[in-house]
Amino acid sequence: MKNIVFLLLLIVSSISIHSAHAQLWKRVEKSIPGNSKNISNEDAVAGIKEALIQGTGKSIELVSVKDGYFGNPEIKIPFPPEADMIENKLRLIGLGGEVDKVVLSINRAAEDAADEIKPIFISAIKEMSVHDALDIVNGNNHAATNYLQKKTTNDIFRKIKPLIEHSLEKVNATKYWNSVVTTYNAIPLVKKMNPDLSEYVTDKAIEGLFVMISKEEEKIRKDPLARTSDILEWVFGD
Repeated sequence: MKNIVFLLLLIVSSISIHSAHAQLWKRVEKSIPGNSKNISNEDAVAGIKEALIQGTGKSIELVSVKDGYFGNPEIKIPFPPEADMIENKLRLIGLGGEVDKVVLSINRAAEDAADEIKPIFISAIKEMSVHDALDIVNGNNHAATNYLQKKTTNDIFRKIKPLIEHSLEKVNATKYWNSVVTTYNAIPLVKKMNPDLSEYVTDKAIEGLFVMISKEEEKIRKDPLARTSDILEWVFGD
């Protein structure tokens, strides 16, 4: 136990224990024998990892079901903004239904591919260092989300872009997209357009997922009912 306490004190002494780190110092004091709560450095890191696994898992569950994207106004993927001209022109000539098919199908593609992201998050969480974990404890309400974005976005993009492409085909998004682009490009005097749909949907799917992860992180930090274990309550409780 003395070794654990010494290690925790050493960690805190290596960083400023003023202002931003005052809360961490308070929590370290709790781990000293005789206090009401006693937790090791390893347990604290385990708590952070548990929170991240819980938050990312819940977020993936929410977006990977029918209407996970399409039914959520906060993350629903709209018609590509760089193709606004296509959408506006087609709606003007009575083809808004075809545009709506594209919007529905690209959201279905994102929902279909989302479940494959979980192993990437788990790998990044397992690699987390003690320093990373302590930064998250003392960070803002989105510190864990920011950590995961930095560590995983590129890997997620590489992983799910081919899956998005497959999903776009499976839910007929590619078919609907090609139809509206072809129809638009056939209109006299318009500038021919064909934005990369799969890249756009992949970017928006990742963006939406991190919105949900951020919300789950806030719940765990602020709502005691969202802390489903003693270790989460200790790490994120007052």
